[in-house]
Amino acid sequence: MSALNITKENFQKEIIESEKPVLLDFFATWCGPCQMLSPVIDEIAAERSDIKVAKINVGEQRDLARQYKVMSVPTLMVIRNGEVVNRSLGAMPKHEVLSLLG
Repeated sequence: MSALNITKENFQKEIIESEKPVLLDFFATWCGPCQMLSPVIDEIAAERSDIKVAKINVGEQRDLARQYKVMSVPTLMVIRNGEVVNRSLGAMPKHEVLSLLG
């Protein structure tokens, strides 16, 4: 499965109401570290059926970025039962991204 594109229209259903833990990537198209991290996020989405992997373009979804106090990108969050349980800033190798999931 590939990473879901999240907008304010599908955020509630796909993220808040998700029965699976969510790995959420806040990114920007102009961001170099985001571009480095993107293939890692896509790889995790393809490999892990036990979690939901999603991306939010902060340029298009400013309200969601503001709501979650995203001040720099990339920002990764793990959301369980509608609550942020882990958060990290910056690009990182795959094993570190996976370690955020607990």
